[in-house]
Formats: sequence, C-alpha cells, structure tokens
Amino acid sequence: MSIECPYCEKLVDYNFGDPLMETDHWIVFLAPNQSNLATCVVALKRDQKTLTGLSKDEWDDFILLLESMEKAVKSAFDATLFNWGCLMNTFYLEGKPEPHLHWHFIPRYKHAVNFAGFTFDDPHFGYMRPRPPKNISSDVRDKIADKIREFI
Repeated sequence: MSIECPYCEKLVDYNFGDPLMETDHWIVFLAPNQSNLATCVVALKRDQKTLTGLSKDEWDDFILLLESMEKAVKSAFDATLFNWGCLMNTFYLEGKPEPHLHWHFIPRYKHAVNFAGFTFDDPHFGYMRPRPPKNISSDVRDKIADKIREFI
C-alpha cells in the first residue's frame, strides 16, 4: 500500500481496517458504519481538496474503480443501485483535519440481505436519510470485505 497523504493514513487507524482494493490513484476502505451493507470510502492517494484538481489519469482511474466496485458489490450482495457522494462539509468544521478528496460509496437495496448472521435492510430505499450505525463485530466486517474481494 502506498499512501501519500495524512488523511489516508488516518483511515487505516480509524477502524477502517485493511483496504479492499487500491489503484494507482485511489484506495478503497470498508466504512465502519455498515447500516447500508458494503458502504465504502474511496480516497485519493494524494493530498487534494477539490474535484477540479483531479488529473485526467485520476478521473480515468476512478471510472475503472467505480465499475469494479459496483460490479463486485452487485455480485456479492445483489445491490439494487449505488449512491456515490463527494461530501466535504465536515472538513470545514472547526477542529477537523484539512479537506481531502474522497467519495462515499453507498450501495442501496430494494430487498433485505442476510449475511453472516445479520439482516441488512434498507428501510429508506429511494431516499437519502441518515441511519444509525449498525453494530457488527470486526469478524463480520472482515467477512463483508472478503466477500467483496471475491468479485473485485
């Protein structure tokens, strides 16, 4: 793993675990909150604050990553659709780290998914509503990550 920025280094320390995958320009972590099964954070591997600062190579690499992640999660858990968000709001709150370009990858499900002894449902399918964290063990997180990796 080659990380060139403090934000990505912090993801490793903030209970995100090992990366799911890494490309030349991006790194993907399973998010700690799995209220939507297979939610991930996709971070640029260099310091950058805005989308307008991405190079053509970084955009091209992101498109390949996007296709790979959607295919993998569709195959692993039969996700219905995918929300991608680049939300930088909290970086501008006092006491937060410097802004760093990253995406939230949020699979959405029109049906419940039973996996590793848990039922993952999406009661707000079709809407973006905040959901409380789903408490799962690190063992279940590892099983989710491994299932996604099977299809990457």
